Amino acid sequence: MSPPTPRLRRALLVLTTALAALLCALAPLPAAADGSAGTAPAADTAPAAGTAPAVGDGPADWTARPAGGGADRDARPYVYLEGTPGTALQDRLAVTNSGRAPLTVRLRGDGRAGAWIGFAADTVTVPARTRAEVPLALTVPPDAVPGDASGEVVADDGDEEIRVPVRVRIGGPTLAALTIEDVEISGGTIRYALVNRGNAMLEPRLAVRADGMFGTLLDRQERPLPLELAPGRRVERTEPWPDAPALDTVTVRLRVTAPGGARDDAEASATYIPVTPAVGGGLLVLGGLALLGSGAYRRRRTRRGDPEPPGAESADDRQPTTETRPLVNEGPLVKAGPLVKAGAES
Repeated sequence: MSPPTPRLRRALLVLTTALAALLCALAPLPAAADGSAGTAPAADTAPAAGTAPAVGDGPADWTARPAGGGADRDARPYVYLEGTPGTALQDRLAVTNSGRAPLTVRLRGDGRAGAWIGFAADTVTVPARTRAEVPLALTVPPDAVPGDASGEVVADDGDEEIRVPVRVRIGGPTLAALTIEDVEISGGTIRYALVNRGNAMLEPRLAVRADGMFGTLLDRQERPLPLELAPGRRVERTEPWPDAPALDTVTVRLRVTAPGGARDDAEASATYIPVTPAVGGGLLVLGGLALLGSGAYRRRRTRRGDPEPPGAESADDRQPTTETRPLVNEGPLVKAGPLVKAGAES
């Protein structure tokens, strides 16, 4: 097999360098770490479905909240009821109109426990600067599983709505069961999912630990998470790791607990490699080795006296050859005689 020509070697070197530059440009840069350690993004701290934020004033000119209590600061944060399957539980919702015109709101239930609620009137008109209390009844289904259920009462005036949380404790044996699933490591982020496998409302706590080849890289003690996990509920969360290593093999272990004896552990592993320097530098080294190898082959061939490859002619080989012919006088025309070598006898 003939060695590559100089032109081919130059083309290979240029192609290798171009590929290295292209991969360096396309390789993803490390994501910037935002937020402090142990703080989940805002999207993960939203209340779980079936639960609602604490009761607020909502629109400036009207409010809706559980009835009872004196001043607003003493009002109940949500409707709380207890009963056994098949029983009817009662409470009241207070709607206060602080505006200067009558207010009409429509009431409905939302969520699992919200579907069990019936109102004395689904539409209520409250005069200006007046407070009205609307009776409600929650009927626990006969086949309801013992444990906790949640929902909401929704008051809507057509433009804005206020959601009032509802909590129901259903009598009977309860089971607190919690699992942590689908743990993944992606750069400076740890992803996981929590699932409530029991029939009780859970308030999870999380601990995180990461170990590398040379010791512990991360050790976050157990802390409460900003959520309530309803029975059957699954929520996906992220744990930021802004100081993740650039080059290491790590194992991340998560432990989650909750009151009532719920507990679970899970782990995942990942290898951190600086992609841009590894790929680009590797290709540049490969191109350099190819160039050095080609030069070494050329020098070795010269030392051994190997013939030049086809197409490599010397300067002497490219000189034109000349031949002489004696002239013979054969009349008016001069013709060339037979070919003879220069210097031959006549």
